[in-house]
Amino acid sequence: MGLLRGVARTAVIAGTATAVSNRVSRRQAGRWSRQAEEEEATAYYEQQQAAPPEPEPIDPQARLAALQQLGELKAQGVLSEAEFQQEKAKILNS
Repeated sequence: MGLLRGVARTAVIAGTATAVSNRVSRRQAGRWSRQAEEEEATAYYEQQQAAPPEPEPIDPQARLAALQQLGELKAQGVLSEAEFQQEKAKILNS
């Protein structure tokens, strides 16, 4: 009877140890997974902040048409000289 009790006790202890070990492993894997997701999100956010999107270049014909329209607005008195210069700089720098 003593041998059977010892074997049963060892089995219970081993089973408990295995269950605890598995639980610890799952919790740690969950932590690592969340940490990896957070690191990926942080890296993506930093990448988006570091590299602003490049504006699409305006083709020369569209740029010329915009400058002509701007000149007409200035000639009609719709734009002041300062506004004209500011808008012209935007067009030429794009």
